[in-house]
Amino acid sequence: MADFLLKLADSEFMITLIVAIATFATIVTIAMPLLKGDKLNARLKSVANRREELRAKQRAELEASGRANLREKPKSYMKQFVEKFNVDSLFDAEAMKGRLYRAGLRGQKPLVTFMFFRLIAPFIVFAAAIAYQFAFGVGGETPAMKVLISFGAACAGFYLPNIFVENLIARRQESLEQAFPDALDLLLICVEAGMSVEAAFNKVASEIGQQSVEMAEEMSLTTAELSYLQERRSAYENLAERTGLDGVRAVCTSLIQAERYGTPLAQALRVMAQENRDIRTQRAERKAAALPAKLTVPMIVFFLPVLFIVIMGPASMKLLAL
Repeated sequence: MADFLLKLADSEFMITLIVAIATFATIVTIAMPLLKGDKLNARLKSVANRREELRAKQRAELEASGRANLREKPKSYMKQFVEKFNVDSLFDAEAMKGRLYRAGLRGQKPLVTFMFFRLIAPFIVFAAAIAYQFAFGVGGETPAMKVLISFGAACAGFYLPNIFVENLIARRQESLEQAFPDALDLLLICVEAGMSVEAAFNKVASEIGQQSVEMAEEMSLTTAELSYLQERRSAYENLAERTGLDGVRAVCTSLIQAERYGTPLAQALRVMAQENRDIRTQRAERKAAALPAKLTVPMIVFFLPVLFIVIMGPASMKLLAL
């Protein structure tokens, strides 16, 4: 013990000890960040991997549902025909693409197919009208009249692809209108349960598919866009643009405002769900109110003659027997 105290009193020993402690502290300070590793990059990598897994899962669900494949390529002859005649410049390709999105047709193939048939449909209808009239002897009495009628049919055939797409849009929007209030209720339940917006949309997409495949598809696409788009606003705006419904557009606007200003999301969803349910009820009431007027003509044409026969038949038979 005495020797240790003598060493502590030695100035050279103390200087050596201080230098050793300082050197050890310097080495530890430099080596500790290297030993910890880059945990931030590892976390970011795991998040990116999870995002890719979710994106692959959504793509697999869309492909398994039998809907339009976004990567499906158009037919080669259709694409060559459209490019050769520069059909994109004749029609508004962006407007066509928006209408096809509302009809549930996505990707390059439906757009090319629509433009192809939009251009050749008049010629097909014209040839079919000419063949039908000359084969069965119907239409005009003279060949010139038959050709004129065929030209009228060709003009009508120019709008056949538009009519087909409009019918698809109408049926799709009707399905979305019927299922959207229920989807909002499910979304409200998920949000109030503490789920994130992406998880809530994903859960609603998996649950609402039994009622409306179209709504499940839109919810799945919105989930994917919320995962990889930089701004959530773009995903909500795309949802409103794809559906083309005023109720969906109002809900998307509410979601954007709730995220921007920090208002409670559950409260906005509750109000919008009630409004959409009231709109669906009012639409059903309007259809029910219009039913008597629609039944007037069928009753006059089909019911009243039968009623007159049943009432006047026996009397007529007795009068004839006299």
